[in-house]
Amino acid sequence: MALVELRNVARDYVSDGQKVRALDGVSLSVAPGELVALVGRSGCGKSTLLNLAGAMDFPTSGEVLLDGRATSGASDTQLTQLRREKVGFIFQSFQLLHTLSAIENIELPLLLASRANAREIALERLRAVDLDGLAQRLPHQLSGGQMQRVAIARALVHSPKVLLADEPTGNLDTATGNAILELLLRLTREQSTATLMATHSAEAAAIADVVITLRDGKVATVNRR
Repeated sequence: MALVELRNVARDYVSDGQKVRALDGVSLSVAPGELVALVGRSGCGKSTLLNLAGAMDFPTSGEVLLDGRATSGASDTQLTQLRREKVGFIFQSFQLLHTLSAIENIELPLLLASRANAREIALERLRAVDLDGLAQRLPHQLSGGQMQRVAIARALVHSPKVLLADEPTGNLDTATGNAILELLLRLTREQSTATLMATHSAEAAAIADVVITLRDGKVATVNRR
């Protein structure tokens, strides 16, 4: 069963009194252990689609399902629980808290959820991204690639079923970016997550199981490896 599914989704916004359609009739699904890349020009709808898939936004029409559950109509409490338990986010700008060490950044979501053994779980995730020797370093003491590894570990700390990555290599050089992509693909397979990645990078799209090209809010092409 698909862990992320969009069924004929449209999303409208209002700008300067005019309706703007950011997504128009988009359908897609992502299965466990599958990595799907969203490509297309800026403004084509990639970020809007990620926000919908992560229950951070909601469709004007159509349906978005996370692990078989529709996001529209859920209460704020249910949505918070859904995001906290089912979804991990990876951002281009890392979004680490600069006053916290690597291990503290990873541990924080578990502490907020009052999870037991938070430090132990965080250390396991840090080992999974090959950074357990840098647990006490602050973000400014890490390279860009190391910060992104910490961000990936944080996204996976609660064992989400869905992983959403927004330009995860956008701030990295080519060699470091390729290493991050290899890590992301390996963890997708090992953790059986459904990974949906928005990217402008041809290298990033090349590792995906499915590449979906968006154009003017619509699915233009779907290519499967």
